[in-house]
Amino acid sequence: MNFSKTIIFLAVAAVALATSRAAETDGQVEARKVALDLAGAFSNEGFKIRDGHWAGEIKVGEQAFLAVNLYAGNQYWFSVGANEGSKTFAVHVFDETGKPVTTENYEDAEKAAAGFSPTISGQYFVSIEPSQGEGSTYCLVYSYK
Repeated sequence: MNFSKTIIFLAVAAVALATSRAAETDGQVEARKVALDLAGAFSNEGFKIRDGHWAGEIKVGEQAFLAVNLYAGNQYWFSVGANEGSKTFAVHVFDETGKPVTTENYEDAEKAAAGFSPTISGQYFVSIEPSQGEGSTYCLVYSYK
């Protein structure tokens, strides 16, 4: 492929990537507001909200997983918010082998959080699970200090 064809290919790929990202739905915006309100409470204790968020649809009986790289010595809070379709949510954290880690938990209607301080740096997995209600849209944000 010559240089001009490469440039055209990259430009088309960039446009396709930019347009493939769908606009957020009203449910995702609502869920993110709930998650950020909860995470804001932890900022009063010196936690900083990490840039970015993860959102999606989930039904009772399903779990959503997110892989994150965490550092020993830091403290983390993973906050999830949902729109009104879900009655309760749970957040759990697992180490790289899939073993649950001990967390401090908070659950209140359409929002929940799990906090902990890893003793070993590495990859961890955060699960989000609705336990009652209908399917709903969720949003996860996390805070650190």
